[in-house]
Amino acid sequence: MLTPHLGASTAEAQVNVAIDVAEQIRDVLLGLPARSAVNIPGIFPDSIEKLKPYLQLAETLGNLVSQLAGGRVDYLNVQLQGELANNQSQPVVVAALKGLLSQALRERVNYVNASIEAKERGIRVVETRDASIRDYTGSLHLMAKGTLGEHTVTGAVLGENEIRITSVDEFPVNVSPTHHMLFTLHRDMPGIIGKIGSQLGSFNVNIASMQVGRKIVRGDAVMVLSLDDPLPEGILAEIIKVPGIRDAYTVNL
Repeated sequence: MLTPHLGASTAEAQVNVAIDVAEQIRDVLLGLPARSAVNIPGIFPDSIEKLKPYLQLAETLGNLVSQLAGGRVDYLNVQLQGELANNQSQPVVVAALKGLLSQALRERVNYVNASIEAKERGIRVVETRDASIRDYTGSLHLMAKGTLGEHTVTGAVLGENEIRITSVDEFPVNVSPTHHMLFTLHRDMPGIIGKIGSQLGSFNVNIASMQVGRKIVRGDAVMVLSLDDPLPEGILAEIIKVPGIRDAYTVNL
């Protein structure tokens, strides 16, 4: 901490040390060799390479669940599942918080300050583990509660470090995250997918891929659309008017 009696040279030296530490943390997270030990809880160079794809997964899921939540998030549960439950949790939690806060803070949030920013915003963070879940080798489940309700997302890292979204609000899906996405909650009924496609086509929005996740036939379902283009202004309101659509969310990752 800087105190009034410190000279300019001392203050400058402390600033340089802080910059050097930040650069070392950056290098470790990028997979580069650490120049020296960095005294940050949960950051260990010897295991960071193994965790890197899961850090990307955590950040992606954090970003996704924050956009589904829409409003202020005050609670986040980060659950490490399968083999991931046997790994260090702190770096994964930090990555999830970075993703969660990225929509609000953009480039101002990073791996170093994400936990601090979350605490300052009153976000309660809980870490849990469940090694018994073996749908994938290792998966990550996030649950966020906020002013507009509760949402959950689950994801996994497949072969060649490919990230997949495997459930949204407990509806099973198998989707690769893309830059522009549309999520709908709707009744599983004939014609509704075609109506959404027609709505998007009328706004010149091209669908790259589509998947529906449901629990029972003719019950509620989640549809995930990967889009080539961002949604134009006003189209989301039109989609919500389609009979059978309960809610719709645009997501940009």
